[in-house]
Amino acid sequence: MTHSFLLEPGRWTLQGNWLERDTLPISVKGKILIAWSRDDWFTMVMKLIFPESDRPEIALQYRGRLTSTERQYTFVLQHSLLGRVEGEGWVAPESIVQRYWALGDRQRRTGFETLYCLDQGCYHLSSGIMAGHYLTSAMEATLKHQGD
Repeated sequence: MTHSFLLEPGRWTLQGNWLERDTLPISVKGKILIAWSRDDWFTMVMKLIFPESDRPEIALQYRGRLTSTERQYTFVLQHSLLGRVEGEGWVAPESIVQRYWALGDRQRRTGFETLYCLDQGCYHLSSGIMAGHYLTSAMEATLKHQGD
């Protein structure tokens, strides 16, 4: 299957659940904007809100490089919860998998994301953030492409 998320510019919406240890799931919604430059650099901006909670929004700003012949990429990320982050991603036949780590973080926080392609305009996201060896939060969501 050919991927449309990340590999092509576009606008996406996100809707799902945010989970934390010993609490009920919280509804999460978001918007994602992906843009590409001519020299194979991408930027992705994501904003997550929690409409049924007083939890503050989460903002993420990615910048990475991926050429059309590569299946692996690296990125830097400014994350409103984790601060400065570095990561890597793999483009698999049916999914995109990313892992990242917070720089200079005393809690040794890391994260992972799997975006499974359901069809050209729809992905299922499963992600988590860990502190050391413990899972501190997870998110499950559906991403839908918005016509440009």
